[in-house]
Amino acid sequence: MEKEYRILVVEDEYNLARYLQLELEHEGYLVDTADNGYEAIGLFSEKDFDLVLLDLMIPGIDGFEVCKRMKAQKDVAIIILTARDAVKDKVKGLDLGADDYVTKPFVIEELIARIRARLRKGTKDLEQIVVGDLVISPQTREVKRADKSVNLSKKEFDLLKYLAENVGKVLNRDTILNHVWGYDYYGSENVVDVYIRYLRAKIDDPFENKILHTVRGVGYALKIDSNEKA
Repeated sequence: MEKEYRILVVEDEYNLARYLQLELEHEGYLVDTADNGYEAIGLFSEKDFDLVLLDLMIPGIDGFEVCKRMKAQKDVAIIILTARDAVKDKVKGLDLGADDYVTKPFVIEELIARIRARLRKGTKDLEQIVVGDLVISPQTREVKRADKSVNLSKKEFDLLKYLAENVGKVLNRDTILNHVWGYDYYGSENVVDVYIRYLRAKIDDPFENKILHTVRGVGYALKIDSNEKA
């Protein structure tokens, strides 16, 4: 493992916490454990964690509040690991910024695979995405076009980043909706068209060379030197 990733396990069941610690250390991760919300927040403030495994039903500050506070402090990957499987709990956790939600009982191999996936994504997010004179910095959420800063809302940034990660590909509305707004979004798919207009006004209209293109009847694409009508 090139980088030593540090994981915080927040779990009040001692045997489970110890089991997770041993399995993760066997995989080469550095692991700290906390059995209550206050201890978790304290450790999180002291050390630089790459990922947090977070139980919701913990003493002190509950898991939802811990998730909220951690995300406000740092954009760390958080996987909620809990016996609470109600849809409303999953939605609440994801809305607070959790990156994944795993219900107990779980298969350790699947959990470790999810951890690897989240850590790979985190490493990728450190890299700049460059499309012509458009530069996207995922870690700082900064965007520049022709060396000029472009101010985007959170959702505008997420949409642009997804298009840039698939540069040259035509993405339909459903695909964009699922990846940017999430599978739990129940609103109109027209929201994609609205945000494309917002993006175009900021990253395309002020510039001569157009990179955000509409492929009629299909979807949208971010690409350079396209003959498609913008």
